[in-house]
Amino acid sequence: MYVVVGLGNPGAKYEGTRHNAGHMVIEALAARAGGALAAHKKTNTHQLVARAGYGADAERVVFATCDSYMNTSGGPVSSLMKYYECPPENLIVVHDELDLPFGTLKLKRGGGEGGHNGLKSISQSLGAKNYIRLRFGIGRPPGRQDPADYVLRAFSAAEKKDLGVLIERAADAVEEVVRLGLETATLHLHTQN
Repeated sequence: MYVVVGLGNPGAKYEGTRHNAGHMVIEALAARAGGALAAHKKTNTHQLVARAGYGADAERVVFATCDSYMNTSGGPVSSLMKYYECPPENLIVVHDELDLPFGTLKLKRGGGEGGHNGLKSISQSLGAKNYIRLRFGIGRPPGRQDPADYVLRAFSAAEKKDLGVLIERAADAVEEVVRLGLETATLHLHTQN
């Protein structure tokens, strides 16, 4: 079993912002699976249990977003992992990444959090860092704009032209991790960038 969590902030105020790129990818994955995310009160998340893959080899997957703010994602993610008895190595976290140019997607297992408070919260709550991350590049803020302000703004008009394609590519990458493993998915994704 895999648990795939898209990071972001709840509420209409944050929809379409750079910080909610993870939410957008989860919504695309849920739509592909033919369902919609529904509230799960025991884990403080919205989720959909689906299958990814083909035939008898299909893996059971939970797609989820947290009902908490980005900086406190760890509690809901930890509750979700316990509820489904899923080990940290089968967690895939989709998140925005300032240190990658817009349009770049990268997969990796483990590592540091690079100042990302959502990842810090998850690592602390799980007591582990060996989960998979799908980093969705949003680029650095222009000029002297505060990064905290930048991530909470909507994508620019130019970025929005490519955003749908990037979300679908990110969803493809998640499905490949589940079906083919991290190494193969990483090779495919990184040769596309």
